[in-house]
Amino acid sequence: MSPKPLEPFAKKVFKGVILLELIGVLGAYSFFHALNTSQDFRNTVNRRCPSVLEVYYQSNEWAGVYGIRERDHEAWFNKKD
Repeated sequence: MSPKPLEPFAKKVFKGVILLELIGVLGAYSFFHALNTSQDFRNTVNRRCPSVLEVYYQSNEWAGVYGIRERDHEAWFNKKD
């Protein structure tokens, strides 16, 4: 009879990987939701990491949702005055 020493360890690793993937998906969704619902959050992201916001705008434009970028820029420009 051969022992099965790695089976419990493999199950723990597999559960850990699944948990990390679930946390990543939930984190990505909550980040997208915050971008999608809050113009102030988009402004914060624009100041800190504009390339991320550019990806958000492009993905919406590819999906057929237009005008978000223009409304944001107009609102931010008017806010500075």
